[in-house]
Amino acid sequence: MKRPVTKLLFFVLIMFVAIALAGPAHAQEVRRAMLSNGLRVVIVRNPLVPVATTAVNYLVGSDEAPDGFPGMAHAQEHMMFRGNPGLSADQLARITAEMGGNFSADTQQSVTQYFFTVPAEDLDIALHIEAIRMKGILDSQKLWAEERGAIEQEVAQDLSNPEYVFYTRLLKSFFAGSPYEHDALGSRPSFDKTTGAMLRKFYNTWYAPNNAVLIVCGDVDPSATLKKIKSLFGGIPAKPLPARPEVKLGPVQPASLRLKTDRSYGMVSIAFRMPGYDSPDYAASVVLADVLSSERSDLFSLVPEGKALFAGFELAPLRKSGLGYAIAGFPSDADSEKLLAEVRNVLLATIKNGVSADLVSAAKLHEVTDAEFEKNSISGLASSWSQAIAVEGRESPDDAIQAIQKVTVEDVNRVAAQYLRIGQAIDAVLTPEVSGKPVSSKGFGGKEETTITPSIHVTLPGWATKALARLSVPVSSLHPVVSTLPNGLRLIVQPESISNTISVYGLIKNNSQMQTPEGREGVDSLLKQLFSYGSTSLDRIQFQKALDDIGATESAGTNFSLKVLPDHFERGIQLLADNELHPALPENAFNILRTQTAASLQGEIKSPRFLANQALKGGLFPKTDPSLRHATPQSVSALTLENVKDYYSGVFRPDMATIVVIGKITPEEAQSMIVKYFGEWGAKGPKPATDLPPVPDNKPSSLTVPDASRVQDDVTMAQTLLLKRTDPDYYALELGNKVLGGAFYATKLYQDLREKTGLVYFVDSQLDAGKQRSVYFVVFACDPDKVSRASAIVVRDLGQMQKTRVAEDQLEQTKALVLRKIPLSESSIDQIAGGFLDRVAHDLPLDEPVHAAEKYEKLTGVDIEQAFSKWMRPDDMVQIIRGPAPQ
Repeated sequence: MKRPVTKLLFFVLIMFVAIALAGPAHAQEVRRAMLSNGLRVVIVRNPLVPVATTAVNYLVGSDEAPDGFPGMAHAQEHMMFRGNPGLSADQLARITAEMGGNFSADTQQSVTQYFFTVPAEDLDIALHIEAIRMKGILDSQKLWAEERGAIEQEVAQDLSNPEYVFYTRLLKSFFAGSPYEHDALGSRPSFDKTTGAMLRKFYNTWYAPNNAVLIVCGDVDPSATLKKIKSLFGGIPAKPLPARPEVKLGPVQPASLRLKTDRSYGMVSIAFRMPGYDSPDYAASVVLADVLSSERSDLFSLVPEGKALFAGFELAPLRKSGLGYAIAGFPSDADSEKLLAEVRNVLLATIKNGVSADLVSAAKLHEVTDAEFEKNSISGLASSWSQAIAVEGRESPDDAIQAIQKVTVEDVNRVAAQYLRIGQAIDAVLTPEVSGKPVSSKGFGGKEETTITPSIHVTLPGWATKALARLSVPVSSLHPVVSTLPNGLRLIVQPESISNTISVYGLIKNNSQMQTPEGREGVDSLLKQLFSYGSTSLDRIQFQKALDDIGATESAGTNFSLKVLPDHFERGIQLLADNELHPALPENAFNILRTQTAASLQGEIKSPRFLANQALKGGLFPKTDPSLRHATPQSVSALTLENVKDYYSGVFRPDMATIVVIGKITPEEAQSMIVKYFGEWGAKGPKPATDLPPVPDNKPSSLTVPDASRVQDDVTMAQTLLLKRTDPDYYALELGNKVLGGAFYATKLYQDLREKTGLVYFVDSQLDAGKQRSVYFVVFACDPDKVSRASAIVVRDLGQMQKTRVAEDQLEQTKALVLRKIPLSESSIDQIAGGFLDRVAHDLPLDEPVHAAEKYEKLTGVDIEQAFSKWMRPDDMVQIIRGPAPQ
């Protein structure tokens, strides 16, 4: 458990940490093995916190899908959660929830991956699950019939994303006739023809230890872990593997794509076939993409020149080939063809003139630095090793970095000339589409006739029962050192030596809806954009070069950050402070951004996303509520640079700021640098009010926002609560919400909306509790003809929480979930810092998760039932539907 550090202990801790950090960062211990059945095992020890991640990578994806069934591998990924011999779906759901509910899976062209992140003491359970799932599958026709509805909703969800549709069109154009011409998603018609027997055949063919890579990362004993893996997986027999489909690529035919998007802005793109992971040119292509995306590049310069809203170059590599595309954004009323020509000219100039040697060096340094920062996340590290070995075919992530370090300017120029062939490119324009005004729709009710099935007690396997029986408040591994500078700035330092990095995160408490003067809406957006133009001492290009010279990444604003290696920490902090405290705010840039922002708002305020968000707030809050304020083209056009400077002076204050420093540094060193560069920062006048005022209970309503780009409805149901975050009932409501929607497979909403009915692919619920007001949300997406039924189930389940006491085993499962989430929420540097800053923003103690866990542990089913009865109003939901009109 974390305890406040007293002044007396502060200096003792400083000396202790200084001694601990005197040596090098913890070296990652990597243990490799190949079991007799062909299973490849890699164990990477990372003692950041007592957490472990397992990643099972099956070397099969959409490339191996049978003809006419492109989503076969994806469907099998889903069915791995529908049960296996020796482990039912209910058992799996219960176990994953009680381990903290942190799991995921994905299917790509060449791999299907399954991830579990668990407290280190539960690693044995995660390994048992994966061993059982490698041994066999159920894949019955009955189970597939139950899951098919959910996966078809996922298809509808992705097909409602214009950018995804664009990507699939590129695959079809560049890789026609090869396994790469489609991704792993699949289609409704093919899923309707898929059978359980076909899925079982696919599993029996490809799911084998000799076609898999098991990665384990975290605070583990490599020797003991390998011994356990051998005992659980060693007896699984290998299988003969069939030949894989050959990738034969034909010539690229140039083409033009013109698509619609529901975004408030448009996008142009020029796409190319690029080298794949297997190509010796791949490393140079990565550096080329980084150079083209640099904020010092000619492509990015389209942004400060006022010709684009954003610009960059992205890679989407596959094993034998890949995609690369230059992109640039434009306001809804801009000339897209003119911008497309600008992008084309930049690429032609790059091929003709070559790339800058300085930008190549900077790109390589950033790649090396980014690789070091990957060690700061346990699950991220497991993903990195899985990507390197299972997807890219390398021995470790270091292989790619070593190849990048060998890249020369000549390599980059050669690759640019060879692959950026305008005559073999596919250009595209995604144009914003106005879909219509919101319209009132019929209520979200309709009576839901589905019989409520009582929670069934799930008997767990013996290997899980004892381990999951532990129900205690975990001890946090974090011991932040907190101090306050004379100017009011709060500093939080958490020493970590897991990598040779230092991360800085900052937050200035603010609320633009409360702090923006009437008639100046949008001033905060302009200020945010202007921070990228450097400081009063370094212009935009000079500032970015200074960052590139030390391989650092930095951002300024009300949320600011710095990621830098320890040797360059002082220079990095100096640059961050210079940008944050002395932003350049150049008038020329202001004029360009004001014009761009006003033009962008012309499309944004008509976009379905904006209209849906405003409709939700309009249904929840009074017409005069500050949250309903928003920028318009008129308000932005009327702004002056002095308005921006006035807003900066009022919002950017040290007594409203908190800085978190995490990494290979002592509290004393961190405080010295922060005092040196932020210590003179001052503030005038009293602190501003930043908390939104209380609001009354909302009235029920339902509104549909037409969105022609979607085939599926996106649904939000919400209501206001008079609850404050400090109310004792907050914990009972939050625990009850975890029963409803906090653990995915094991929650009531998931079971009722997906598991039993197949109405949705995803559903989530959230209690957003503030100092003066709270809002409860339920979000899901489904076909238009399923909205009414799904909404009725949500209302029914909320009502049941008021009338029916949570079953004891469900309550214990949920308590286990929230208690085990504590170490999981500290499994990366970003999560640790984010947690600190979130608690600061809500005026909570830094060890609030532990205090909350102590309260959750004591709650009863009666407490939850009473809290839901007191605060929730199931019949008073505001429902906003974005997409086709419900049927």
